[in-house]
Amino acid sequence: MKTFLKIIEFYDGLEKLSTPGDISVLDPYTEPEIKNLYKKFYKKYFNDSKRRILIFGINPGRFGGGITGIPFTDSFNLKNRCQIDSNIPVNKELSSKFIYEMIEEYGGVRAFYKNFFISSICPYGFTKDGKNLNYYDDKELFSGWKQHIVNWIRFQVDYIGNNKCCIIIGKGKNQKFFELLNKEYKFFNEIISLPHPRWILQYRLKEKELFINSYIETLKNIKL
Repeated sequence: MKTFLKIIEFYDGLEKLSTPGDISVLDPYTEPEIKNLYKKFYKKYFNDSKRRILIFGINPGRFGGGITGIPFTDSFNLKNRCQIDSNIPVNKELSSKFIYEMIEEYGGVRAFYKNFFISSICPYGFTKDGKNLNYYDDKELFSGWKQHIVNWIRFQVDYIGNNKCCIIIGKGKNQKFFELLNKEYKFFNEIISLPHPRWILQYRLKEKELFINSYIETLKNIKL
């Protein structure tokens, strides 16, 4: 089966759960226009039967994947880098900016997506008090969503990637939480972690090119 069909099956099969307190869920996947967009995107770049190396971010943000339904892809890069038009207002997200600059230096979107599938540990984003919330920031949230997160990761390992290795974007808490999940459920033989783009652009902006080069070197050293 074509890889893009399994990816679309994954997103079409997502199930939004309830959240504790005043935590809201970012759910672009049920909107007809967004469904059409991510189907165009994945058919364009994953129209083959090749397995990819899985790259996991944390969860979608309210200016990027939380709007487009495509991880680390804001509406600006969806149009300008991926050449997919939409009626979504043009938004720019810091993390998307870094990722697509890195992709360009890697060799462009087609070369990159031929080898890698960017996902999120939790495909739904969360907000609280108008700010992004990570899946691990609230114990009750994580506890309630854990089994679904495990099932979502397992689907991607079984049908889109492989269990040899994966890349985690976000050192610190994200890395630690995923390592604990991996220890319990044995998804991957190896986990490679990279610093989060938002952290790089907020705190290490002058070293951006060094981090881009580090990303590319890491990605190109992985045996596909």
